[in-house]
Amino acid sequence: MSIVINQKKCVGCRKCMQVCPGTLIKANENGKAYIKYPKDCWGCVSCVKECQFDAIDFYLGADIGGMGSKMNVTSKGDMIYWNITKSCGEKQTIEIDRTKSNQY
Repeated sequence: MSIVINQKKCVGCRKCMQVCPGTLIKANENGKAYIKYPKDCWGCVSCVKECQFDAIDFYLGADIGGMGSKMNVTSKGDMIYWNITKSCGEKQTIEIDRTKSNQY
């Protein structure tokens, strides 16, 4: 499991660096985030959830049923959107309402 950071979308806010439990995300000379050793990524997706600029994708490997798909997260108000792009190009969005996400 790993992430990829889109340098064109990254604004250098460094929030991803602050939440990475492995301190794997660094800033380059332009202040934009990068991950030098993606293979060391734990797959916790903290950075993906924290990025408000759609700049970080998480690879959904075959071992978790993703078959090479990528996922990023966007949010608007109380809604969270898991945006999945499958390897064939098909897109799927899973909507989560924060106000109802912990109801039993």
